[in-house]
Amino acid sequence: MKLSADEARRRATIADHGILATLHPTRGVDTVPAAFVIEGDVVAIPIDEVKPKASIDLRRSRNLDADPRASLLCEHWDAVDWSRLWWVRISLRRSDESTEILARLEAGLRRRYPQYESAPFAAILTFRIVEVSGWSAS
Repeated sequence: MKLSADEARRRATIADHGILATLHPTRGVDTVPAAFVIEGDVVAIPIDEVKPKASIDLRRSRNLDADPRASLLCEHWDAVDWSRLWWVRISLRRSDESTEILARLEAGLRRRYPQYESAPFAAILTFRIVEVSGWSAS
């Protein structure tokens, strides 16, 4: 069953992670798991220094430099009870946010993920929500 935009947004807000999809210039869709926070119409995805990376110059950032469109997919899977399945897709556009909004987003990420409590962020990718859609089995 199709979810209302409000219910889809509510479910995305409580999801513990999502899958960020950006567009690679030659390969097409590029997906990575992502921690995130939603604050109003803004989504923030950190580039952290907690998990090992070869570089902080990540492909997702370069993809967004070339094309600011992205999607965030959140879902709930229950292998035993398929009546509990749901997914939410948020269409996004990369944005530059004010210092005040960035501070709120950073605080939200730190509250939401204990691993980020005192860890530095290399960057925080910010996006404006363009559209929200979703589906639920019940």
